[in-house]
Amino acid sequence: MENYVVSGGKSVLKSYRHTLYASYLGYITQAIVNNFVPLLFTTFIASYGISLEKITLLVTINFGIQLVVDLLSPRFVDRIGYKTSIIIAHVFAAAGLAGLGVLPDLLPDPYVGMLAAILFYAIGGGLIEVLISPIVEACPFDQKSAAMSLLHSFYCWGHVAVILVSTLFFALAGVHNWRILSFIWALIPLLNAVYFCLVPVRSLNEDGESMSVKELLSGKLFWIFALLMVCAGASEQAMSQWASAFAESGLKVSKTIGDLAGPCMFAIFMGTSRAFYAKFSEKINLILFMAASGVLCVASYLLASLSPLPVLALVGCGLCGLSVGIMWPGTFSLAAEKCPKGGTAMFAYFALAGDLGCSSGPTLVGMISDAFDGRLTAGLLAAIIFPLLLLAGLRVCKKMTDRIHKPEAS
Repeated sequence: MENYVVSGGKSVLKSYRHTLYASYLGYITQAIVNNFVPLLFTTFIASYGISLEKITLLVTINFGIQLVVDLLSPRFVDRIGYKTSIIIAHVFAAAGLAGLGVLPDLLPDPYVGMLAAILFYAIGGGLIEVLISPIVEACPFDQKSAAMSLLHSFYCWGHVAVILVSTLFFALAGVHNWRILSFIWALIPLLNAVYFCLVPVRSLNEDGESMSVKELLSGKLFWIFALLMVCAGASEQAMSQWASAFAESGLKVSKTIGDLAGPCMFAIFMGTSRAFYAKFSEKINLILFMAASGVLCVASYLLASLSPLPVLALVGCGLCGLSVGIMWPGTFSLAAEKCPKGGTAMFAYFALAGDLGCSSGPTLVGMISDAFDGRLTAGLLAAIIFPLLLLAGLRVCKKMTDRIHKPEAS
């Protein structure tokens, strides 16, 4: 464990183990940013009279802002440093979550207040998504691949925590007190900002070996990986963002049961998939595992959208979580192998591609559902396009990598 300690071990917070812990909390913050508000979709519709179309726009704007941050971050992150950037990210996330509990009732139009709060926490969420993976990648660990795989699972465990804690809070205090819970969730990024002030943080490009943006973008495989990231984000969030509303309105179950059996089961299965890969990654053919997951994802969307039985539809939600778990970190692993000098820009642009998918997936579901008189089953059926595209992208990726290695074998 010596590789985790710097400065002679004088302070426990000089250990890179604490950098890893803070990064785990960073992904939990990301889970709060992306998954707290969707639990309140039906509450917002009932309380403020907001249409399904406008609710859909909240998801689009959240991930859209994160996408813009992903695009711009390579221009300033290396300049101001990882540590300063990640602290700023958590402060923005805390401000947005706290603002969500105030601004909708403070401003004349509640919807404008929601948009203002989302602006803040989406900026924070976008920066966190760009920075956490390279921060962990830059740590002097012996088993980086295992650390990275486990890191991504903490987004799932954070998602589960958001659902369980929120469900318990709503059961004890009532859904009408959701503003108080918003303040409680804001404490996590606020405290983690302080944590990051104390732990050591290194940058990927300290050795000066990172590829230039032009070199990175000129590679054909980079664009295949970008497509895989889009499909991974869309396949994941198309179900995740709408699972609670789908269970409540489409399956006619209570909010408590809907949240636990829908998005909670989804997140548990997704985290389990990532933890499984982290443990057995050395024995698994990643491309084949991702392809099998893509096939399962197609089947899960079909089951959720076409099953006449609510129980089977909820099973489809859970299986979808199991299937999408490997897609995001798996793409990072493939890209890290083929572009080991991608640096900050690679992580930022992949985060951009992933957030593009995270925005387009739920947006497509919402738009199609709205066109079919609010039937979420129609929207979820349309989302099957994303795992199908992922399977096509994996096939092209395999052909390209086989072609690259063929001359070496001859």
